[in-house]
Amino acid sequence: MSSRLTQIVPILFVWIWSTGFINAKYALPYIEPFYFLLIRMVLAALAFLILIIVLKKRWPNRNQAFMQMVIGVLLHSVYLGGVFYAVHLGMPAGISSIFVGLHPALTALLGFMFLSQKLRLLQSFGLAFGFIGISLVVLGSNNIDGSALSTLGLMACILSLIGISMSGILQKFYAQNVPLVSGTFYQYLGGSLALVPMTLLLEDHQVIMTFELVAAMVWSVLALSVGAILLLMFMIREGEVAKVASYFYLVPPVTVIQTYFLFGETLGLVAITGCILAVLGVYLVAKQSAKAS
Repeated sequence: MSSRLTQIVPILFVWIWSTGFINAKYALPYIEPFYFLLIRMVLAALAFLILIIVLKKRWPNRNQAFMQMVIGVLLHSVYLGGVFYAVHLGMPAGISSIFVGLHPALTALLGFMFLSQKLRLLQSFGLAFGFIGISLVVLGSNNIDGSALSTLGLMACILSLIGISMSGILQKFYAQNVPLVSGTFYQYLGGSLALVPMTLLLEDHQVIMTFELVAAMVWSVLALSVGAILLLMFMIREGEVAKVASYFYLVPPVTVIQTYFLFGETLGLVAITGCILAVLGVYLVAKQSAKAS
């Protein structure tokens, strides 16, 4: 990436990705989680199919297409499905965020184990600062009730963590030469197919049509499923997995800032301290990755 893109793409990605939590807050009162995700994935797949045709992008070969579908199942069904289902079961959003907040550390470890990417001392400190920071942001911004925990909800969060971590590793290891647009189409195709049995077995498909639901669906497809995912895949292809994963540490602080302006939620001293630590963690990981490059 050019130096200008290096600065702009991560910032834009973090801002768009952080709106996903706000988007869910608007949508889920009116629709069930897997059904919402299935509609979102199908619409996103259609959007990428149109992009492929209009831009005349080349298609991946059969093996590449299959791997992209596997990545799509992990990223769009296991990760998103796990978080949405955990919250649906009553798991506090803060605890769900803490679980998923382990993703950069797990991704860096997997990158060290399978991609021969060295984990330097400052990167290790950065990952630790990031996790501590994300925990403080969540704990300082939410009233977490431990009684709402359930075994099924915890399992869903753990699966979500594994899903997003493994998707990043597979994307880096197997998808270096896969066309970005058509590859993402197959990801949404795989995610859609995996969500079908989930929504058929677990949900009633009741929908309350409201402006909030329609707006949330439009934003989730165009901004999150198209814009943010293209940025994510681009960053994974161009940079180290641990460096890209570290940007996820900035999502909770940015989300807290957005909820302050949208819903009037205030930041306490603990949350502000967490924001500072999260930013410091990302800086340490990114700085060491840039030096290595």
